[in-house]
Amino acid sequence: MGDFYELFYDDAKRASQLLDISLTKRGASAGEPIPMAGIPYHAVENYLAKLVNQGESVAICEQIGDPATSKGPVERKVVRIVTPGTISDEALLQERQDNLLAAIWQDSKGFGYATLDISSGRFRLSEPADRETMAAELQRTNPAELLYC
Repeated sequence: MGDFYELFYDDAKRASQLLDISLTKRGASAGEPIPMAGIPYHAVENYLAKLVNQGESVAICEQIGDPATSKGPVERKVVRIVTPGTISDEALLQERQDNLLAAIWQDSKGFGYATLDISSGRFRLSEPADRETMAAELQRTNPAELLYC
């Protein structure tokens, strides 16, 4: 009944809980059934939004080989990575809310703090002098994703 994105093992178990989708089994590995869950291709954006809103990062792999001509497993490739701070698709963004990817760097002189809103291209850099100022900046900007360098 159409194409599905399939998840296996721990990814399938986690997605079934977070998305309230069925957890099934396909085949076996080392004598144990392989957990599997599926998301309809046409509904992927809805499910992506749910996962990202719950703080998950998602890598989407698609078949790039032709199953009819492939000998053995069909070649697959990661075609898209979505994390809370790297969303650029308007369908996944929260209305009227910045979606910031932030990075903190620290040395003996203080901090470096950078924010980037990928959807608008807005970039900001600051140098908080101490922990209190850094904490206030984090609270004020409320980034969707934080990297510590």
